[in-house]
Order: sequence, then structure tokens, then C-alpha cells
Amino acid sequence: MLPIWAIWLILCGIFLLIEIFTVSFLMFWPGIGAFFAFIVNILGFSFPVQLGVFAISTALMIIFMKPLVKKIFRTKDVPMNNNAMIGKQAIVIKQIDNLNSKGQVKVNGELWSALSVDDSIIEENSTVEIVGIDGVKLKVKKV
Repeated sequence: MLPIWAIWLILCGIFLLIEIFTVSFLMFWPGIGAFFAFIVNILGFSFPVQLGVFAISTALMIIFMKPLVKKIFRTKDVPMNNNAMIGKQAIVIKQIDNLNSKGQVKVNGELWSALSVDDSIIEENSTVEIVGIDGVKLKVKKV
């Protein structure tokens, strides 16, 4: 049978390994709690004290540290301002045909699927103006 200190270290490693694959900062705290329990074991305290240190330190860190870490490492969502594309001109790369759900335009060096606003067929190499956005497709009209 493994000594208790080894079990605490193994638990610490397992929790931290799980954290590596989930990156949710939830398994990190029990890993640290298991390490604290390992230290308490090395200092000679009984198993119930070790278990208490593990449970209390884990709970306190989840309650207090997780929000703090999330605040520090918060990633800022970069809003996409696709509406800035409205009014720009694009070149038709593939014929726009709403009936057959075909059509592609190039604007600012990017390829976009496109729909004709008036359901007309727009031929390749035509210049179109972007008048709106419908999901991931641009609504265009021939210039």
C-alpha cells in the first residue's frame, strides 16, 4: 500500500493533469488543496486533519481565487464590425444565383458567400455593392 503522502501527491498530479486538458480553472484548486494536504502530512498531522485541510483549502480557493483568476486572465471579446462592410464594393468571384444557393464575392481580400437582394443572377467579375449581411452571407446588388 502506498503511503498517504504519495497518495496526496498522486491526487495533486491527477487534478493538475485534468486541468491541463480542461483549462477551466476548476480542477486546479483541488490540485493545490491536495498539495497542501501533502505538506500537512509531511508535518506529521493525522489523516482527518489532512482531509480537512484538503476540503477547506479547496473550497476557499474555489470561492475566492477562481473569480479573481478569471478577472485577471479575462480575454476581451473583440467584436466584429461586419456592418462596416455595408456600402463597400466587391467583385463577384462565383456567379450569384439565389435559387441554387450559389455565389461568392471578394471584398478586402476576403471571400464571402453572397446573395442578391433582388434575386437576380449576377455574373462573375461583376462589381457589386454590399447592402447588408444575413448570417455569414453578404447581401449585394449590382452596381
